[in-house]
Amino acid sequence: MIPIGTIGSHGMAMPKLGLGTWKMLGAECEASVARAITLGYRHIDTAAMYDNEDAVGAGIAASGLPRGDIFLTTKVWHENLAPDAMRRSIETSLGKLKTGYVDLFLIHWPSPSMNLKAALETMANLKAEGLIRNAGVANFTVPLLRQAVETIGADIACNQIEYHLLLDQSLVLDYARSQGIAIIAYCPLAQGRLADYSDLAGIAAKHGVTTAQVALKYLLDQEGVAAIPKAAREESQRANLAALAIPLDDEDRAVIAALPKNHRFINPSFAPEWDRAA
Repeated sequence: MIPIGTIGSHGMAMPKLGLGTWKMLGAECEASVARAITLGYRHIDTAAMYDNEDAVGAGIAASGLPRGDIFLTTKVWHENLAPDAMRRSIETSLGKLKTGYVDLFLIHWPSPSMNLKAALETMANLKAEGLIRNAGVANFTVPLLRQAVETIGADIACNQIEYHLLLDQSLVLDYARSQGIAIIAYCPLAQGRLADYSDLAGIAAKHGVTTAQVALKYLLDQEGVAAIPKAAREESQRANLAALAIPLDDEDRAVIAALPKNHRFINPSFAPEWDRAA
């Protein structure tokens, strides 16, 4: 198997390829997590809102791999960012996951009413207590990141965002890299819409792979970028691992750069104002 590789950020060592578990529930989720770990995955992503932390924890246990060999992420929902609620959230998550700590704890979505300073201070306290190893955010724009890092002075290890071949995230990427903050791409396969693009299909045919594998390798080739595609089936899990071996060249990257970059698929009513640089 091609080595997955890691991202070092603020003392964190995170595998670049992870398993997303959104919409995976119950026995299917448990079996998928256990199988992924057996195949070689070491980065598992979940969240309080996914309602599957118990299944994820059971899958990790069923894999037989020591807990310390797994990089485990969970998240706190945007309605629970007050200090007491955040603490209850992580304690509940740890109970469901049946672990004493998570490797990464994220603010799942920013909230217009949140006290960001208090939330980030709470995360720092949880880290000092050993309940979390690293603190991060998700769905943060550049202004929100700047507030967290430059105004508040928080130690932010990563920002998890929607990122794929059809969405320009250069503003967030550039700022994150300037601060040594890792990016975790969710929806990295553009929710199955990549097969519609003939130029991308041409790259896939050239390498004897799928468009999804091309899309994933394009992200994993980027400095400071990890990806967490959802993969419930063994076939998909193996395909994602196999993508690591695809030798994309400059011609391939030029074709990818020419694809439309204005397709955002995750945009709930409570999302922040996107695409602001300042």
